[in-house]
Amino acid sequence: MSANTTNILIVGVGGQGTLLASRVLAQAAMDLGHDVKVSEIHGMAQRGGSVVSQVRYGPQVFSPIIKMGEADVIMAFEKLEAARYLSYLRKDGLIVINTESIDPLPVMSGADVYPENLEQKIAAVVPNTVIMDASGIAEECGNIKAANIVMVGRVGKALQMSKDSLAQAIKTLVPSKAIDINLRALDAGWDFMD
Repeated sequence: MSANTTNILIVGVGGQGTLLASRVLAQAAMDLGHDVKVSEIHGMAQRGGSVVSQVRYGPQVFSPIIKMGEADVIMAFEKLEAARYLSYLRKDGLIVINTESIDPLPVMSGADVYPENLEQKIAAVVPNTVIMDASGIAEECGNIKAANIVMVGRVGKALQMSKDSLAQAIKTLVPSKAIDINLRALDAGWDFMD
């Protein structure tokens, strides 16, 4: 973590819950007394385009933007997005990759092919890589859409955040009918073994 500031880059495609994940992490960090800055880039989110959220927290944070090579953690909800933003990870940073793959337009049109074994290729160059089937774990918790919170649990534990603060943030930010599933997803991510 650079100068007591923790930098989390959250990447995925529209509809994967990257924005909710950033808000849960930011709310939990604020509840723990940190200064927090968040930046969100939506792109063509509603059409499955790239979505990037940046969460920075610490004693005093001046900018919401994470510079290349300064992310302590990358949460990648989709494998291709993990590869696309890898240059943002600091040398000894952690990358958590969901095994889900969503074909971008060039692949859907047949103009290109989705790269094989992408997460293994990333793990070969990033020693601190966690590969998890967050979507499958979320489905076991009751709803595949809670994959984002599974990943929040895994990253929150890695960053030594308070599980109670994350749970409280979920209760504050998630619709009441989805709270129980999301709390189960948080627990599953928190307890995930590499």
